[in-house]
Amino acid sequence: MQRQGSNGGSAGISVRVTGGVLLVAHLALVAWITLRPLDVPWVSAANLRPFAGIRADLALGWQEAVRRIGEALALLSPLGVLLPMAGGRLTVSPLASLARTVAAGALLSLGIEMLQTGVPGQVLDIDSILLNTVGVALVHLAVVPAGRARLRRRAETRHGADLRREDPSQGRTPTIPRVGMAP
Repeated sequence: MQRQGSNGGSAGISVRVTGGVLLVAHLALVAWITLRPLDVPWVSAANLRPFAGIRADLALGWQEAVRRIGEALALLSPLGVLLPMAGGRLTVSPLASLARTVAAGALLSLGIEMLQTGVPGQVLDIDSILLNTVGVALVHLAVVPAGRARLRRRAETRHGADLRREDPSQGRTPTIPRVGMAP
């Protein structure tokens, strides 16, 4: 069964397989970074107020704020490319692709935050969910539409070259003239 919107062929399959392998590797790295226990003398309370953590980071100075906010934006941002790559669709609505990718990124971020509640030294932070989701959306918007357009152009030129290579020596397919029926 051929996937909707895919061109088939080994190139499409290799992109999906590569995307799937990189996605699994990235998620394993994220799990290792976020779900390992921290040896800390005390733990702050969970942050359930949106933007409170970002304000606290900004109060520490712009360099520390850029580092902390940048880390949160970058943690899941590769999913903005890897999820559509693993999906393998070449012709799809850009808005639908963005919505699917951002929703999947938000759910993964929420799942990670919920798993962190059971890990010593880790606490729930709503700002991490927001920043992770924004990172996924920014990378998706920056890379995926242009990448898909490039791949579609490449597939169209390859398809046009295949049509030009048809063997003209075969000639046209003969047709049988229609004969009217007697009454």
